[in-house]
Amino acid sequence: MRVIIVGAGEVGSSIAESLADNHEVVVVDQDGERVDSLTYSLDVLAIEGDGTSLDTLRDAGIEQADMIIASTDDDETNLVICGTAKTIDDPFTIARVKKVDYLDTWDHAEQGAFGVDFMVCTNLLTAMDIVRVIGLPAARDVDPFAGGEVQMAEFEVRAESPVADQTVRQADRFDSLTFAAIIRNGDVAIPRGETVIQADDKVVVIGSPESVQQFALEVAPDETPSADKELVIIGGSEIGFHTARLLENRDLRPRLIEQNQERARELAEDLPKTVVMASDATDAEFLAREHVDEADVVVAALENDEKNLLVSVLAKQLGAERAIAIVEDAEYVSLFEAVGIDVAVNPREVTAEEITRFTREERAENIALIENDRAEVLEIEIDADSVLTDRPIREAVSDLPNGVVIGAITREGAFVVPRGDTIVKEGDHVVMFVDTDVLNEVSAAI
Repeated sequence: MRVIIVGAGEVGSSIAESLADNHEVVVVDQDGERVDSLTYSLDVLAIEGDGTSLDTLRDAGIEQADMIIASTDDDETNLVICGTAKTIDDPFTIARVKKVDYLDTWDHAEQGAFGVDFMVCTNLLTAMDIVRVIGLPAARDVDPFAGGEVQMAEFEVRAESPVADQTVRQADRFDSLTFAAIIRNGDVAIPRGETVIQADDKVVVIGSPESVQQFALEVAPDETPSADKELVIIGGSEIGFHTARLLENRDLRPRLIEQNQERARELAEDLPKTVVMASDATDAEFLAREHVDEADVVVAALENDEKNLLVSVLAKQLGAERAIAIVEDAEYVSLFEAVGIDVAVNPREVTAEEITRFTREERAENIALIENDRAEVLEIEIDADSVLTDRPIREAVSDLPNGVVIGAITREGAFVVPRGDTIVKEGDHVVMFVDTDVLNEVSAAI
């Protein structure tokens, strides 16, 4: 597949890196330094130019392109790129936008709008990611599969966790949960029964939502969100607003702090189940007076990384149980986590993952990327030609490379616990963890 990516920032570069091995990728950007950098670092054709220009798109080979991904930092530019591409040929167009209004318009039109075939909204995706993380205590990442019958979640194991220093066999106390991977010091490993779970490990589990919830309680017993939990959102940005709205949809009643009086009034009108407070969230006395120290979760959703870091650290110092912060600059993510912020959410990374996930859904029903594309969790509907069909898993996996874990199966919408003697049937949906190094081999066999 020939893919043209316009915009070589964080999002575009990440997508290009993910697709370069298996597709013919052309990247267009106006910044000559970025173009030079990509030319040397990735196996892609990098072109300096304006992606809204007919001439530039022709130089990039738009007539032969199967897909164009508009991933600049400017919504309107991305929409123009897609519309321009459609005037030349009919490639599949993907646009990245931040404003939810554009997504609403696109959704409203029966055939889409703006010449865009698939739209990815950064602000909404980020809010959804935050709400998923709030929904599972201690989770760094959560993704649903098989229509919600299966969940994949990634947890960081703290030293005080009951599963720290236990073997996987000892920690495996749940009927429908599979330990898919352990990430230690950046290395991804497939766990065995005798593998010891250590403090600071990240553990990837796949199972029924109930079992994942039970495991979450095991990892962090005191952190379960419910209607009486204190959830505080700092910042009435679009991400902050949609986070509050999505929490309201779950019958939770967050509090939201917004400094701008007019914006606070708007939010109060649009969020009937949210207590909106107009104040400066960097005011420690105000935070103490409003009992932010008793919050179970504080979400820092200001439009500035430094302020998000400041209010997150302040909230944690006051006594807030958990802090989730928006981090626009990906290079700051490790810094946030190093100073004690529990989860740092980078909107560009969330967006790049969503677009990469979509481009790879040729066969898979759903995909989650693990550790910046080091591994994937796939949901695949099994056909008659699959190596798994009508065979016990124990026998079938011997024909698959190392680096694969069958995490869950659903059959006619019902959860099936995958064990060695489980026979996979045609039409089953299998959710599996796959190391990226063996992805192509596994995809061909499955």
